[in-house]
Amino acid sequence: MEITNVNEYEAIAKEKLPKMVFDYYASGAEDQWTLQENRNAFSRILFRPRILIDVSKIDMTTTVLGFKISMPIMVAPTAMQKMAHPEGEYATARAASAAGTIMTLSSWATSSVEEVASTGPGIRFFQLYVYKDRNVVAQLVRRAERAGFKAIALTVDTPRLGRRESDIKNRFTLPPYLTLKNFEGLDLGKMDEANDSGLASYVAGQIDRTLSWKDVQWLQTITKLPILVKGVLTAEDARMAVQAGAAGIIVSNHGARQLDYVPATIIALEEVVKAAQGKIPVFLDGGVRRGTDVFKALALGASGIFIGRPVVFSLAAEGEAGVRKVLQMMREEFELTMALSGCTSLKEITRNHIITDWDAPQARLVPKL
Repeated sequence: MEITNVNEYEAIAKEKLPKMVFDYYASGAEDQWTLQENRNAFSRILFRPRILIDVSKIDMTTTVLGFKISMPIMVAPTAMQKMAHPEGEYATARAASAAGTIMTLSSWATSSVEEVASTGPGIRFFQLYVYKDRNVVAQLVRRAERAGFKAIALTVDTPRLGRRESDIKNRFTLPPYLTLKNFEGLDLGKMDEANDSGLASYVAGQIDRTLSWKDVQWLQTITKLPILVKGVLTAEDARMAVQAGAAGIIVSNHGARQLDYVPATIIALEEVVKAAQGKIPVFLDGGVRRGTDVFKALALGASGIFIGRPVVFSLAAEGEAGVRKVLQMMREEFELTMALSGCTSLKEITRNHIITDWDAPQARLVPKL
């Protein structure tokens, strides 16, 4: 059966993958309310399309931290991709490069920064978890720099791992034939079996709970790379990120895997954008499955979006070809949404192109019965 949208890859991945692996990728924290809400919230934003505009030529290109990319759709960091497919992060890196966009490599990748760099040219960012041992962090950042990575995406919402109940039930651990490649030489590459989630135990043992804004400044002393703060959901923290010298903000709730009952990222986005006051770019991560979702995020002020789960699900289904297809489908849908909304470039996408259910009461999407 022909795949016609990104969502269809999830069911294929579920069939193909061991239950422990699929559940790790698919699940969220606790009641998974935010997991559903990350998707559902997009349906509370409707379009106000403008007509009779020449849309024969559409330009989706943009720049992110000075790097030109083909579209505002980028690859989010997702861990342990070789659990999905033997080529793992290699395949994702090649697909992102072919699509002319940015891949973010997870700290917890099953391929190292050097291995991913060896796949060929491409603009790549490195997602960083801060370990208790700061020498490990400094070493990793230096390796990413040397391997040609262009930015650090610092994950700031994980002083402890969220309660992911399927991982507890499945006693999730990294399969024995894989390692967290970036940490292999440091004896931090293996995850022990645990009587709950092996990853939760690993995080409790290794990740620094004392992480604070001063560490964002410390990071700037050890690297020249721009730092994106990933995991901001409030205006207060957006202002702090600007003050701390961040190069950008990624509005993210960690794929709804950390604190349940935080808002969908598309709902939190506008508050963060307003607080950033145009001083640094704001990106959206979480729940994007359609080109229409991309347009809605840009209309609310995002400079671009990141997709995570669609990448691992398509990787599980079809390897590199699957990831290429996801990026292509997202691109085509986004281009069509722009055309049907009367926009020929990203700068033409405005807040006036959408209406949300939190706009003025007379603008309610659904009449109150």
